[in-house]
Amino acid sequence: MYEVEEVKTTPFDDQKPGTSGLRKPVTTFQKTHYLENFIQSVFDTMEGGVRGKQLVLGGDGRFYNKRAIQVIIKMAVANGVARLKVGRGGLLSTPATSNIIRKYSLDGGIILSASHNPGGPQGDFGVKFNIGNGGPAPEKVTSRIYERSLELRRYFIARGPDVDIERDGMEAMIMETAVEVIDPVSDYADLMEELFDFEEIRSLLRSGFTIRYDALHAVTGIYAREIFVNRLGAPEDSLRNCVPLPDFGGGHPDPNLKYASDLVEEMFSDNAPDFGAASDGDGDRNMILGRKFFVTPSDSLSIISANHDCAPGYRKGLSGVARSMPTSCAVDHVARELGIPCFETPTGWKFFGNLLDADMITICGEESFGTGSNHIREKDGIWAVLFWMNILARKRQPVSAINRSHWFKYGRNFYTRHDFEEVDIESADRLMEHLERQLDSLSGNVADGRKIKLADNFCYHDPVDGSESCQQGIRIIFQDGSRIVYRLSGTGTKGATIRIYIEGYTRDMERMEEETQSFLGPLIRLSRKLSNIQEFTGRSEPSVVT
Repeated sequence: MYEVEEVKTTPFDDQKPGTSGLRKPVTTFQKTHYLENFIQSVFDTMEGGVRGKQLVLGGDGRFYNKRAIQVIIKMAVANGVARLKVGRGGLLSTPATSNIIRKYSLDGGIILSASHNPGGPQGDFGVKFNIGNGGPAPEKVTSRIYERSLELRRYFIARGPDVDIERDGMEAMIMETAVEVIDPVSDYADLMEELFDFEEIRSLLRSGFTIRYDALHAVTGIYAREIFVNRLGAPEDSLRNCVPLPDFGGGHPDPNLKYASDLVEEMFSDNAPDFGAASDGDGDRNMILGRKFFVTPSDSLSIISANHDCAPGYRKGLSGVARSMPTSCAVDHVARELGIPCFETPTGWKFFGNLLDADMITICGEESFGTGSNHIREKDGIWAVLFWMNILARKRQPVSAINRSHWFKYGRNFYTRHDFEEVDIESADRLMEHLERQLDSLSGNVADGRKIKLADNFCYHDPVDGSESCQQGIRIIFQDGSRIVYRLSGTGTKGATIRIYIEGYTRDMERMEEETQSFLGPLIRLSRKLSNIQEFTGRSEPSVVT
């Protein structure tokens, strides 16, 4: 019924994975041999070969997801994979995939997602390989995949009928491969129930506490219904946009103030619920809101770390915390208070993997709306939402009160990120080169009345395996603790995205309530001046401010 075919092909020169796998427009992945070449490159570079391995496969439900899954199933069969678990309907969030790899001791997984990028026929698609610890493939693995892609001359695929991936529990033996369709939600929901006090959260919801969760028509809709409605008892109208759609309903599945604007508008209205949250396309990011209050991702990481004992899964304490370099230093203050280490890593969740595996950290996060812990090896949107609900259930205070009391104890890190999207790549590179040339002259000097303590291009030395990752972003750190950071993002598919991160700190009680952009105004203007961004890009204002 199935026959293995060896297909001749030629290499593509643009299959270098970024911080979260290979992301391209859907039309690129639809090119003849394009998806197949990349998957074969992944299979060819798996340690010990892919034959006999056990893998999991799923995605965020975006356009081309189901077609790609059928191709990958047939390639797995042709390459001798022993067992392949597939999310029902092709759905499986990134955190749930990581959990399945770890729970069932699989050799890895393939996640089909472009995360927070738009979907649909003219949108984006992505493929990411996760290794046996459940985390994203580290740089040494993605480098091997890319090198293999440049020399690939053939791939293997089984020719035969498509597999029925819509029926939960379906099992089929195709040649030497056991293909199993699994419930994408149950294992993950069970894990959340182990980590958090669901009865305490149920009590909070029974007291009249109201929530609103927005899945942005992406994959977490199916998880939200099972966890928030079925297991915690929240009313059905607590959910927004919880039916996954291939084009995300025409929206942008990025949980921030711009792209989740409908939720933000509701949370800042006079009839706002007590608590609001949203997640992105594949379920690994989160946005937290209170009534007329936005919690920055950096503050969220810090508050979760400071209140870790509110959740049963973390009451034994934290071994350490970590943040990506551009993320605000808010969690650093908590680490000092708790007497635990705080690590600063490059952007990309894979850099937390070694620290988590070595039990050097328990909780970690990024400013780009990602938070997580040692329960899996990915950031986890619904996990962060449940952690906040557990904190709220224990403290019985509004979100705004919890956040403000945290500022009063640790000081406030005012923080913003200005994104200049779809910039000409050459112009973006010239801007970064311009900044690089200034580094030596900036260190120790004064800019607009501020003494510069350090100016460098961040280089990370992994304390576990000794590896180095350099050229990770320009840092300008001032004597008063304020910072400006410049990076080129690796998650876009059109042009370049220049991200500018601006941070200031105060313990002055009278300044705690200032509006963020106003407080940071002098630093924002300095960031434009140092980079000459308008000269290089022709842009005077960012595309997105978070």
